[in-house]
Amino acid sequence: MNIYDVSKKAGVSIATVSRVINGNANVSDKTRQKVLNVMTELGYTPNVFARGLGLNTMKTIGIMCADSSDPFLANAVYHLERNLRKNGYDSFLCCTGYELAARQNYLKLLLSKRVDAIILVGSNYLEPSKKDNQYIADAAKEVPVMLINGYLSHPNIYCTLCDDYQAVYDNTRKLIRQGYQRPLFLYCSRSYSSLQKLSGFQDALAAEGLSAAEEYAQMCGNDIMQAKDLLLCLHSRGFLFDAVFGAEDVLAVGAVKYAGALGLRIPDDLAVIGYNNSILAVCSEPELTSIDNHVETLSLTTVATLMRVFTGSDAPNRTTISGELVRRRTTPAWSDGYSGGQQDTRVKV
Repeated sequence: MNIYDVSKKAGVSIATVSRVINGNANVSDKTRQKVLNVMTELGYTPNVFARGLGLNTMKTIGIMCADSSDPFLANAVYHLERNLRKNGYDSFLCCTGYELAARQNYLKLLLSKRVDAIILVGSNYLEPSKKDNQYIADAAKEVPVMLINGYLSHPNIYCTLCDDYQAVYDNTRKLIRQGYQRPLFLYCSRSYSSLQKLSGFQDALAAEGLSAAEEYAQMCGNDIMQAKDLLLCLHSRGFLFDAVFGAEDVLAVGAVKYAGALGLRIPDDLAVIGYNNSILAVCSEPELTSIDNHVETLSLTTVATLMRVFTGSDAPNRTTISGELVRRRTTPAWSDGYSGGQQDTRVKV
């Protein structure tokens, strides 16, 4: 028996049950009594850990990420741990890899540690099949589950994400309007985020009257040299493209190395845009234009939302922020009303 069962039986939100248990005054007497009656009927008593309810809490949050060497995930974990500590919470970090079975086992492990909530970092935790996401929904029956950069509609799951679709859509159209008529999209997974970016790219081509042929969206490993080699292979087969939009900065850096191998001028012969605005963007030569998906803001918002859940305050199940173009040397200045041409010029999309 858990708080989810009480919520369902009483016909109120989990937050309302939390308010009743915490003695929050912002609950009507009628609703309070209804919830208390259901708790008595079901024999539900908050355990000594009172997960997520602020009573005798373990003050510990479980964090799951696939790969702590990934720049985006590493930055997110850093900001999460830092801000959780500011709010008086410690954390357990599990680097789960990308296999579904491993992710399921790690989530069970965190629940066994009596954590107060679980934060899933990265959209790779969402599977195309609904049944493969059931383990996340089941966990949300016990503790709040926070999801960064993905969306899953379910009670007690709270999602914070960047509008990846719109960022790619807008900037692909800008590339095309600059005269790049054969842009190529590189991506390395079929995660929720990657598919949003892919859809934005394909819809932008259609909006500009260009063919959205499958060949102009290529999947490869999340590796600089693999991206470079794939582009060299496409070139050797006579496949023509004049711009590369990487779903990750690492893929865009591979495109820069491809251009260097062939002596292409950037951005005259080949324009390149990356995604995440990671340290790779400034390590690249020339420095890489990239979409900043504001990993710090995503992390801060996630922690702020979680604190609202813990106090029984209303918390949005979905919070979306806008991406921001950081223009450097791999794209020309836009001529559509946006100022540009300077290094590290930020333009909201």
